[in-house]
Amino acid sequence: QLQLVESGGGLVQPGGSLRLSCAASGFTLDDYAIGWFRQAPGKEREGVSCISRSGGSTDYADSVKGRFTTSRDNAKNTMYLQMNSLKPEDTAVYYCAAQFTLTAHQVMCVSGGMDYWGKGTLVTVSL
Repeated sequence: QLQLVESGGGLVQPGGSLRLSCAASGFTLDDYAIGWFRQAPGKEREGVSCISRSGGSTDYADSVKGRFTTSRDNAKNTMYLQMNSLKPEDTAVYYCAAQFTLTAHQVMCVSGGMDYWGKGTLVTVSL
């Protein structure tokens, strides 16, 4: 069964940190550009951070630049999102996604183009 499974969400105070993980099963992440998206209550899903197949190219939403870092470990078939200096407006369900590509260094960050999605993990930033 081909799937992505997120973990690491939870409740954190403003200024705190969380690390999300996304493990792939049934396929090899090596062949995919990957990304993190989020959807807050009443809002549309938005791209947070994406990384190329090679890991050498990344892209971040302006709202998270300097605070979030995305990475991948192809040997573990897993990707990560390190979130620091969290703010209440970061509260959302976070999803990982993967898009097949033959291009090693291109970032893919359009939600409509993703081939696989996780079910999401809730991040709540609150006192």
